[in-house]
Amino acid sequence: MNLKQIAEFLNAELIGDDQLSISRIATIDTANADEITFLANKKYRKQLSITQAGAVILTQQMATLFDGNKLIVDDPYMAYALLAQKLDTTPQPAESVHPTATVADDVTLGNNVTLGANVVIESGAVIGDNVSIGAGTFIGRGAQLGSNIKLWPNVTIYHEVQIGNHVIIHSNTVIGSDGFGFANDKGQWVKIPQLGSVVIGNHVEIGASTTIDRGALGNTEVHDHVILDNQIQIAHNVVIGEGTAMAACSVIAGSTIVGKYCQIGGLCGINGHIELCDGVILTGMAMVISSVTEPGVYSSGVPHTENREWRRQMAQLRQIGTMNKRIKTLEQAAHPEK
Repeated sequence: MNLKQIAEFLNAELIGDDQLSISRIATIDTANADEITFLANKKYRKQLSITQAGAVILTQQMATLFDGNKLIVDDPYMAYALLAQKLDTTPQPAESVHPTATVADDVTLGNNVTLGANVVIESGAVIGDNVSIGAGTFIGRGAQLGSNIKLWPNVTIYHEVQIGNHVIIHSNTVIGSDGFGFANDKGQWVKIPQLGSVVIGNHVEIGASTTIDRGALGNTEVHDHVILDNQIQIAHNVVIGEGTAMAACSVIAGSTIVGKYCQIGGLCGINGHIELCDGVILTGMAMVISSVTEPGVYSSGVPHTENREWRRQMAQLRQIGTMNKRIKTLEQAAHPEK
């Protein structure tokens, strides 16, 4: 694309050579003369004086700091996201139907479905239009997949799972495995069959090696426009509300309801059988043990510190119980009437 085409696509004000051809997007410090970059974070504005980029996407406020070709927009980061989609060269998970793919006779396949090597689709599954399924992926009995879905290699979709439209699921993710349901009989664990399923909404993206367990009786639900990062654990009967985002290595225990448009940082742990209201933001390593009823930002992780200082603080922490007793004793001595 040339800069004129890019400016029209982004609805941006263009200052400079509108016929300059752009091959790709690059970072501000590595971009070359045939590449475009963007400035979304003010802390990188010093890079404007040394960047070799053919053009820069920036705000009106930052435009005066750069003398080269520039595209002026209200939100450079959003413009970058849209342009990255336009210039995306990522291949499909599969380009055709591979001869080693195994599809049961009663599977319903939509139009323009592509299957990689060793894909297995079991009896009764329904696959919509424009679905691309990567090598080694398994789709269980009676699963239902909508249209415009990408499943990258080695995804596992268990029986009777339901997935909406415009969904991306990355490699090694497992949808619909058993929830962690057991009863204890005098020290012996008795398995509880997980009879529910998983229902995934529309426009959902699920990262690599994430696991979403099926419900014990009802369903585990992931609503529209949810984005889940890599290596996340969603337990049985969890409900995740529309537009919520969850970063890597976080976990939600069973039967918890997460509201709409929440943001859950990495390594967070959320207890079971509680609720998070809409608009909750959890910073990284937050541990949530009870329901959150008011939107806002919540934290509980302990920031790192120098090891010697951390050891000293931990030693003091162990003495809190003793110190509390001593304080109460001193208070009683000072105020015996209380």
